[in-house]
This record gives sequence, structure tokens and C-alpha cells, in this order.
Amino acid sequence: AGVTGFCMGGALSIASSVLVPEVDAVVAFYGVPSSQLADPAQAKAPVQAHFGELDNFVGFSDVTAAKALEEKLKASGIPYEVHIYPGNAHAFMNRSPEGVKRRKGMGLPDEDEASAELAWSRFTTWMTRYLSA
Repeated sequence: AGVTGFCMGGALSIASSVLVPEVDAVVAFYGVPSSQLADPAQAKAPVQAHFGELDNFVGFSDVTAAKALEEKLKASGIPYEVHIYPGNAHAFMNRSPEGVKRRKGMGLPDEDEASAELAWSRFTTWMTRYLSA
């Protein structure tokens, strides 16, 4: 089983790598679980994670949280990748008109379609690698 999620769903997908034995692969988009829910250092399934460099949700999906996640995943011993996309903010994958409007209303940059395409490509490669039997 593969698990993916965005924002809180991203954090929950990482938590599933720790808490749900049936999970075979995880891809999380901008979100890290609290240590009370699940410690990523205890992950049991491969985790790929994506973050925007300009994300300002401190402790949850900012660059510091992404780098701390990377250290915990390294300690877990499972395969992992943590990608930080320069010039992108939180929810950069939401290409819907509503998502674009919301980010622009918050003063967030939103002109980097190439980063979203790169992240989808990485997602596809990761899930194919770990879910193809």
C-alpha cells in the first residue's frame, strides 16, 4: 500500500510509515507529524517528502522542519528522500484556480509550474519503485 497526503495529510502519511505495518511506501507533501503522534526516526516504510523553501509554517513544514525530518529519516535506516523546492511556498502543488488565488491572496509566489511537475515526477518514480511487485 502507498500513502500520500498534502499538509496535514502529508504529516499523517509520514505517521503511517511509523504506525501502520501494511504501508509499503509514503510520499508526503509539506507536513511533518508531531513527535507525540509518530517519531519519523521510527519509520518502517520508505518516505519521500516535498517542501517549499519559502514555507512559513514554522515547526510543521518550513525548511527547518524539513531538515529535521531528513535527520530523523536518516536515523530510521529506511530509504528516504527530502526535496526542498527553491522559490516555492506552502501548497505549491495545488494548481487549482482556488489554490492559486488563495496563495496569491496570502502574498505567496505561484509562478513555478516546473517545480510541481518535478515533484509529480519524483512522486511517480518513488511509488513505482516501491509498489511494483
